[in-house]
Amino acid sequence: MTSSSAVLWEAPDGDHPARRAALRSMTAASAGKRDEWLAAFSADALVEDPVGPSMLDPEGEGHRGHAGIAKFWDDFVGPVQGIRFHVKDSFANGPCCANIATLTMTLGHGATMLVDCVIVYTVDEEGLITSLRAHWEPERAMATLSG
Repeated sequence: MTSSSAVLWEAPDGDHPARRAALRSMTAASAGKRDEWLAAFSADALVEDPVGPSMLDPEGEGHRGHAGIAKFWDDFVGPVQGIRFHVKDSFANGPCCANIATLTMTLGHGATMLVDCVIVYTVDEEGLITSLRAHWEPERAMATLSG
């Protein structure tokens, strides 16, 4: 497993399809590569970020399929000036991988926010992400807002 400049991987790195997909997703997101990020997902994938109702998803139903996931990117990922991932631990079994991570998000005017989270990736037989479930608490993240 390799790390990019915006993805620091300090977790177990045994080769696993869901770990590879997670790293592809994080690398594309941190590089601002929307199309590459979308290509990591199956056609009917579900993104829940965060899981449950939140300001990003008031109904708590997640974002489904390439159209829904693309809208999520356009509304919430694309406007962010930078995302750095620090993966501290990783548990892979079956078609899933759960990563314990901290995201450092650079927002407008240089403000930053830290998001401590557990992100669970599930993949299909081709290694495409069928589900990305990010468990984090918006209130905790907002409390770290600086700048």
